[in-house]
Amino acid sequence: MRIGIMGLGRIGAFHTETLAGLDAVDSLVVTDPVAAAVTAATELFGAVAADSPEALLAAGVDGVVIAAATDAHPELILAAVKAGIPVFCEKPVARGVEESLAVLRSVEGGGVEVQIGYNRRFDAGCVAARRAVVSGELGELHTVRSTTLDPAPPPAAYVATSGGIFRDCAVHDFDIVRWVTGREVVEVYATGGNRGAEYIRDAGDVDTASSVLTLDDGALAVVSNSRHNARGHDVRLELHGMKDSIAVGLEDKLPLRSVEPGATFPAGTPHTFFMDRFADAYRAELTAFTEVVAGTRTSPCTVADAIEASRIADACTLSLHEHRPVRLEEVRA
Repeated sequence: MRIGIMGLGRIGAFHTETLAGLDAVDSLVVTDPVAAAVTAATELFGAVAADSPEALLAAGVDGVVIAAATDAHPELILAAVKAGIPVFCEKPVARGVEESLAVLRSVEGGGVEVQIGYNRRFDAGCVAARRAVVSGELGELHTVRSTTLDPAPPPAAYVATSGGIFRDCAVHDFDIVRWVTGREVVEVYATGGNRGAEYIRDAGDVDTASSVLTLDDGALAVVSNSRHNARGHDVRLELHGMKDSIAVGLEDKLPLRSVEPGATFPAGTPHTFFMDRFADAYRAELTAFTEVVAGTRTSPCTVADAIEASRIADACTLSLHEHRPVRLEEVRA
């Protein structure tokens, strides 16, 4: 199949390299406003250059991967769907929930699949955790813990437009809690603080945050996030049930140091970058998209799924600023 890639920044270039290595993909068509990025993709991966998104959609592509800036997502998704071409788009669907809902209304019932990029759904550990929940081997869940700790804060320019730590970072935790447990969040309470990087405080955001999510069956999910984790990129998930407890991310590259006498775990070099931690998940995610394009499966992460994760992020942001629990009904457009 022939796949088009719109946007060749850090994640777009990474997706281009991944797609070039997939057996199902015969050729690539790329477009980006930065000419040097297009030239690099054509030279490294034999991609065909298109001078605009419109030209790319007219180039006989079977599927489109959108890795452009967030503000461009709605327009590009709708253009691809109008052309009848299956779409993979990096999260979020749009800058806010209302605009995302407009996209959802436009694509619903159109017969064109849209997959949103929440890569943890394809992480081997998370897949195994979901399987354990579905099989019933854990028993009824009572506690879930999800952690995302970045080694260093993002640049000030990113923070100024990201929407805050809940919308750009914790939203991955919110999505994976929903997906692994199969439950919906009904209420949140969030708090946060600033321990460094004054530009984050100046942007009205926090650099360290915690949120407690109440699920629709009464189970609790505790989500921890920080921009400061000098030891590395720490992403973990714990599931505690009445019969058993399991963990995702408890492996030798875990960026955590044990001070127990005689302990040697973890013994590996810590993860320092999200692309390192989730390289296999990204490959599995794009492999799934080629199956969506081939018509052998439906979207494994829909626009509606992405909107629900964004709603949880909105509820946590409101809770943080108003210092109170927030029911999800309060942020439903």
